Amino acid sequence: MRLAWTFLLLLGMALGQTADTTKPEDSAPNSPAANLATSPAPAHDPNTITIPVGTRIPLSLKQAISTKNAREGDAVYAETAFPFVVADRVVVPAGSYVQGKIAHVERAGHGKGRAEILMHFTSIIYPTGYTVMLPGSVENTPGADNKSVKDSEGTIQQDSDTGKRVEDAAKNGVYGTLGGATAGGLAAGGLNGARVGAGVGAAAGVAWALLKRGADVKLDVGTSIEMEIQRPITVDATRIARAMATP
Repeated sequence: MRLAWTFLLLLGMALGQTADTTKPEDSAPNSPAANLATSPAPAHDPNTITIPVGTRIPLSLKQAISTKNAREGDAVYAETAFPFVVADRVVVPAGSYVQGKIAHVERAGHGKGRAEILMHFTSIIYPTGYTVMLPGSVENTPGADNKSVKDSEGTIQQDSDTGKRVEDAAKNGVYGTLGGATAGGLAAGGLNGARVGAGVGAAAGVAWALLKRGADVKLDVGTSIEMEIQRPITVDATRIARAMATP
């Protein structure tokens, strides 16, 4: 009996030592980290192309816009003027429609301030109807005279027309001076009357010109505008290829 107990004790110790010699890394292949490391990476879709942020695409306006009658929320319609290429593939064909809206309008004041208008582009519509949503802003207005983009949002501002106002004031001042001198001479008689009338006429001409409302921002049909993409845009190259094949 004592011999049997001794045998069982030795057998238990031997089994315990066998269990202790099992290495922890033997189970490592079944761990989540090991499974993650051995799982294949997702395949890149060759038909997906990304238009990078900062991309500039030339547009041509399809309707006239003026700060005189434009309102916030009005639609803006334009057309791509030249095909845009990424990785040797056309991703925005010429003639694609671009839609947007007016976000802010401000007319020039009387005697101060400049007219300005802000528009945002919201989508590109391909000939087949394939539509890509985007955030786009005005980067430049190469087709618009006497206008410039004043900030990163793309606000188009009318250049200052102070020089023209001064010129107008000078012209009106001359005419006012002559008319006033004549009127003053007839009313008061003599040289003193002419001098008083001339001063009143000149002052009236200058005041009239300087208090006129400043020039409006006017963008005619066909005006060239450069649109800048504000975030990366993913497009489907197969749908673009079908759009290009559409007559």
